[in-house]
Amino acid sequence: MKGYLFTILSGILVWFFATMFFVFFGDRVLFSPGTDNYGISLLLLVAGTGCLLWGVTYVYLLFDKSKNAALKFGIIGTIVGLSLDTCSLSNHNFIFPQLNDSQVIAFSAWMSFAYALYLFIPAMINQKKLILKNRQSI
Repeated sequence: MKGYLFTILSGILVWFFATMFFVFFGDRVLFSPGTDNYGISLLLLVAGTGCLLWGVTYVYLLFDKSKNAALKFGIIGTIVGLSLDTCSLSNHNFIFPQLNDSQVIAFSAWMSFAYALYLFIPAMINQKKLILKNRQSI
């Protein structure tokens, strides 16, 4: 467990900052599914999330030099985030009081994409590191 404490704390921080973004800006960036702005808003949010996750993963790797650290970050972070988001969505009236029900659905759609990226991006980075390591050993 001791080896995962930093990873768990990192996952909590990622979840916290993502949640706080939607607490403060959710009513401005989330649009009801079916409206004209929904698709472009979701696309921009997912693209921004991907860029941020790419950077956060590299920052995490500055601190965790263990083998497959990026994979550990993606998997543990996703477990932590999904667990915490279960609570935040169950209590959305308290956590996101400014969002209406259709905006909560839009948040859930973004969240689904975000967790897919949380698994995919660290896996890509890990694979890239393995390829570079194999090239250097040749």
